[in-house]
Amino acid sequence: MAKDNRRFLQGTLDVLILKTLSWGPMHGYGIATWIERCSEAALQVEDGSLYPALHRMERKGWLDFEWRITENGRRAKYYALTAEGRAKLQRDAVDWARFADAVSRVMDSGEPGWASQ
Repeated sequence: MAKDNRRFLQGTLDVLILKTLSWGPMHGYGIATWIERCSEAALQVEDGSLYPALHRMERKGWLDFEWRITENGRRAKYYALTAEGRAKLQRDAVDWARFADAVSRVMDSGEPGWASQ
């Protein structure tokens, strides 16, 4: 993630991973690449953040995995959403949309009338 945007990623990485995996199973590098590509490079997830998040999400039952061979001929862990992970994504997507809308309203607003009193 771009250095100046890193602080915004904290707390949103799980939902970004869940959304990415809603398109199908992917290995860690594929997840990071998809997020970077979709965000037009505004979000760059580093290994030190991605893999601990994936392992935590496995423990919570949101992800499952299987070992596969990548297109480059390497063995990699491919992560996929579980039914619980899909339900979590649906809940988080609604919550995230409300949160983003609220932040946008605050950021777009003018000076409150009571601030000058």
